[in-house]
Amino acid sequence: MQLSTKHLLGIRDLTPGDIQLILDTATQFKEVLQRPIKKVPTLRDVTIVNLFYENSTRTRISFELAEKRLSADTINFTASGSSAAKGETLLDTVNNILSMKVDMVVMRHSASGAPHFLAKHIPAAIVNAGDGINEHPTQALLDALSIRQALGGLQGKKVAIIGDIMHSRVALSNIYLLKKMGAEIMLAGPPTLIPTYIREAFDVRVEYNLKTALQWCDVANVLRIQLERQNQPLFSSLREYNLAYGVSKRLLDSLDKKIVIMHPGPINRGVELDSDVADSKQSIILQQVENGVAVRMAVLYLLAGAKGEKN
Repeated sequence: MQLSTKHLLGIRDLTPGDIQLILDTATQFKEVLQRPIKKVPTLRDVTIVNLFYENSTRTRISFELAEKRLSADTINFTASGSSAAKGETLLDTVNNILSMKVDMVVMRHSASGAPHFLAKHIPAAIVNAGDGINEHPTQALLDALSIRQALGGLQGKKVAIIGDIMHSRVALSNIYLLKKMGAEIMLAGPPTLIPTYIREAFDVRVEYNLKTALQWCDVANVLRIQLERQNQPLFSSLREYNLAYGVSKRLLDSLDKKIVIMHPGPINRGVELDSDVADSKQSIILQQVENGVAVRMAVLYLLAGAKGEKN
């Protein structure tokens, strides 16, 4: 089986079949990662450039590790140490890289739509590793794999996405994916961090009371407060935010059921999540990190045309 698209620009462009194929392939690669020798020769003849115009630690390292596990040749590019800092355009930068015979570009950029622009102008396959406040498709895929492993599936599951919805590309990709796969979604947080249009545009529930949202859901995906994207104060203080919307052990213990806790990272401990929640048995945050490598291996493998064998 193959994906219906040449690129991974966003979850919006994937079919439910595409999502299922990526998750199933990632599950197979996760088994590979449990072996004593974790490297496979699957993409030995493929060259991938990691093009990061925006700071990243977890996503960049996860993609680099996935590429190395697949035996791909990799080139790592950061804008701060390149001619982009001297004014070179995005298209010129990529064309220069493509002259080195690159097959695939993994790209993170602060401008929404930057990967889509590249996909129209260059022949290489593009993987969106996060564009502005638009999408972060591989994060949504690894979140879906984590939920599937924890609860046995996505269909009919109740997922609350909590926090800074307005500035979160993770939230948008998760909404697209969960809707396509039959899950129910509730967005929760302060009114200033939830766009007014989102309830009708995406047909999702919106809740401003954190305990009500937690009592409703099977899974709480708690988002990072993105202060760097906020041009004006949207709540009084981090302390006030934590008191109203921080997930604490005391709050979880007050519910009449156990729920699964997720976070895309990095965590602002003591703000969105207290440490005793992030490190608790209800948390699958470390599983998310582990699943990130398997999901990104699956995406690269499928987009490269499934050259070679996984085993």
